[in-house]
Amino acid sequence: MDLKELSREQLEYLLTDFAKRWLAHDGLWFQQVEQAHGMDEAIKLDAGAWENFTVMEARRIMEFLGLEPGGGLDALKKALHYRMYSLINRQEIIEQDPNTIIFKMNDCRVQSARRRKQMPEFPCRPVGLVEYAGFARTIDQRFETRCLYCPPGEHPEGSYCAWEFTLKE
Repeated sequence: MDLKELSREQLEYLLTDFAKRWLAHDGLWFQQVEQAHGMDEAIKLDAGAWENFTVMEARRIMEFLGLEPGGGLDALKKALHYRMYSLINRQEIIEQDPNTIIFKMNDCRVQSARRRKQMPEFPCRPVGLVEYAGFARTIDQRFETRCLYCPPGEHPEGSYCAWEFTLKE
């Protein structure tokens, strides 16, 4: 099939479906490692993969958007909208002050899938610390990243995790 022959609606559907497939593969891989080696080892390996993937993803997004390193909060806000899972998770960005934003993941397909399978919540905080800090630092080395809440810790109803990005001058 030639992508040039697809309608805009078909292309948007396909793009979203690609994101779902990618995330499903990531989740299935994780579950296999979790079953074979336990949660701690699975998280350790997942964090290692995300440490590399998040940098690659940020660089590719920066190239696509024409963003230069050191672009600050504006660059990070733009880049966060182009992450692989941005099409399939419900997320929001809140501007705290001129140097700080909060990124919230309000509906997470990973957590929703685990709930459907009657599995416990994925304790994603250690992986998220690697993922979000690495992504932000790739956009601009001046970012400090802090987790406000994330499983396995408590989180409010309607939001799974929140990450604070502060640009240090």
